[in-house]
Amino acid sequence: MTQDSCLFCRIAAGDLPAHVIHRDDRIVAFLDLHPIREGHALVIPRDHHVWFEDLPPGLATRITSCAQSIARAMKRLYDVPRVSMFYTGIHVAHAHAHVVPMHHVHDVTSLAYLAEGPDGFSAPPQLPADRMQDIARQLRDAI
Repeated sequence: MTQDSCLFCRIAAGDLPAHVIHRDDRIVAFLDLHPIREGHALVIPRDHHVWFEDLPPGLATRITSCAQSIARAMKRLYDVPRVSMFYTGIHVAHAHAHVVPMHHVHDVTSLAYLAEGPDGFSAPPQLPADRMQDIARQLRDAI
């Protein structure tokens, strides 16, 4: 995969639209198109790194620090006791951290996605664009 064909590289470069909540010279944070819960965000490096274990330590720390800021905002906005952060890299081969406000203990467990059995996967529905814009604005303002 090249940076020209990588979906997240194209978002980081501004070539594809996204509901951005943070952008700096090294990372971009934006809303997931198929959120587990409203506010579900992704934090990605602007440079292409396939796996999280390939991230230079300073960049990994920057992603985590951004995720912590987003998590604190999510706790205030959504009144949740915890926020989860995890890397998966299942659908896009570009390191990305998921930041998810947890309303239920199974929000980020396989129980929520494997209703069709271990070989199936149920993607959460996509939210309407205007709702995504509102959520992104609220998170930007809260960070």
